[in-house]
Amino acid sequence: MISETARYLIFFQYIGTKYSGVMKAPAHQAVKGVQNYLEDAVRKLKPVNSISLYISSRTDTGVHALGNSAHFDLQRQNGKPPLDEQVLVEALNFHLRPETIRVTCAYRVPGGFHARFQAVSRTYVYRLATGVHHHSSIPLTDDKLSWGIRHIDLDIGAMRDAAALLVGTHNFSSFRALNSETPHKDPVKTLDQASLEPGDAFVRRHFHREIQFWELTFRSRSFLYKQVRRMTGALVAVGQGKMSVSGVKELLEAQDSLAYPQNIIAPPDGLFLIRVDYDRFGDGLQPTSCS
Repeated sequence: MISETARYLIFFQYIGTKYSGVMKAPAHQAVKGVQNYLEDAVRKLKPVNSISLYISSRTDTGVHALGNSAHFDLQRQNGKPPLDEQVLVEALNFHLRPETIRVTCAYRVPGGFHARFQAVSRTYVYRLATGVHHHSSIPLTDDKLSWGIRHIDLDIGAMRDAAALLVGTHNFSSFRALNSETPHKDPVKTLDQASLEPGDAFVRRHFHREIQFWELTFRSRSFLYKQVRRMTGALVAVGQGKMSVSGVKELLEAQDSLAYPQNIIAPPDGLFLIRVDYDRFGDGLQPTSCS
């Protein structure tokens, strides 16, 4: 008996420090991507079909996620019915136990659904920690999960003014790093949100050093390669007085990746993909990042 093939959309989280990024790494590469481990976990369910995950949002080495997503097809053996969504989540997490990767929820979706192309928005948060004079000043719960900055008195007003200049539809060529995909990617993007609000340490109640956390939030349908880290680096430079608000405007208008100042790009440590959103399906289901 031939089993029904089911397509699933999963949402998953990971601490990206030890991985080569979210995308699959080749077999010869020692450090693997998150996708390698997710696909291995699905294969351990012993499906009939070959397994390939289609990731919605690419993240680089050292970048984290609380709500990335992917879809894949699963056909069970011996005519067994498709797995219940919650059973699938629990089974995948059982096989992911040694890793800092967790599946948070799953949805059964139509066969034509695509996790990448049908996403309507992606939201990133970049965590800043100010007043960090040495990396050991940051609590272990935030180590590699924020960008430690010596300055404790960033010019928050100027940073917010500069962030407002980035909102809207622009050619973001100056804020993308060059790679093999550059000639094929449209640099015009619409940034729906660029905001800066106070954040917190994960152990604020139990950690008393004078470190202030801030969160930069960016939302758009899609982003260019390293765009968020470059925007963050420019905004922090404004906060430190190394760049003016008008300098950010000039950089945006330059539309040239090479115009971006050297050595101000934000490190990957503080960057989190926190959610990927989709429109409703015909049955009224609106899959979204799980809490």
